[in-house]
Amino acid sequence: MPNKELPKLVIFADPQKGSVSHAVKEFSHFLEKKADILCCGTIENCTPQTLKQCDFAIVFGGDGSIISAARSLARTKVPVIGVNLGKLGYLAEFNVDELKELFDNIVSGQTSIEKRMMLTCTMMKDKNFHGTAVNEIFVAAGPPFRMIELEIRVDGQGVASCMSDGLIVSTPTGSTAYNLSAGGPILSGAMEAVVITPICPHSLSFRALVMNAQRTIELIGRRVNVGTTVSIDGQVSWPFQQGDIVKVTKAKDKFLVVNNPMRNAWDTLATKLRWAQKPRYSK
Repeated sequence: MPNKELPKLVIFADPQKGSVSHAVKEFSHFLEKKADILCCGTIENCTPQTLKQCDFAIVFGGDGSIISAARSLARTKVPVIGVNLGKLGYLAEFNVDELKELFDNIVSGQTSIEKRMMLTCTMMKDKNFHGTAVNEIFVAAGPPFRMIELEIRVDGQGVASCMSDGLIVSTPTGSTAYNLSAGGPILSGAMEAVVITPICPHSLSFRALVMNAQRTIELIGRRVNVGTTVSIDGQVSWPFQQGDIVKVTKAKDKFLVVNNPMRNAWDTLATKLRWAQKPRYSK
């Protein structure tokens, strides 16, 4: 039986990755007599009932691993401790040594937990496609890779017709992901806002639009390709046909992230994305 006095944890990781599996095994030894591990493996192997019992979820890997687990964790309001074993790890704020050093502070509530808004996505014609996004919802042109035309509506009002390779609707968390690569702005992670960013628009004047998260956004396919798709966080995709309407709204649940007190959000921007670094001068 689990020890009621110890914090209850679930650990998620990709067992197919050798380095990740080794890190999980090592950290599990560290947790002996420090915590009860209710589940260890992939989130598919962890029932909602188990998640409701736990205090924290530790995710080993990169941002992709955290995002794939976030939907279930948000519904049960379980804070996520991200351990970076990937390439960038913007959401995964800890390395293994930092987590060991700060573990007691985290489970005793001495570190901050940030609430991140998410987005919900529904295909109006096909109710089979719906889901929750941590980073973004985007429509991509796809093969044969001709430009597509998407009409943008906000709260039922026409905003613009976008001729481009696609369109991104991003959360503040996702503003440093696909949105940033497409030229969109960086938003503070705790904001309640949405960014609409075109992908390679056929207009120099079409720039990203930031708006209140309470708005309802609709993307309507006026001219699309055979391979045009709508995607949630780049992990769940669905065909997007002419006349289809994607409805995007703020999600009811929030994604809870345990912050690393050894660094702040601006440190992460500077160290991981090299934001605002000075030019390098040759000697």
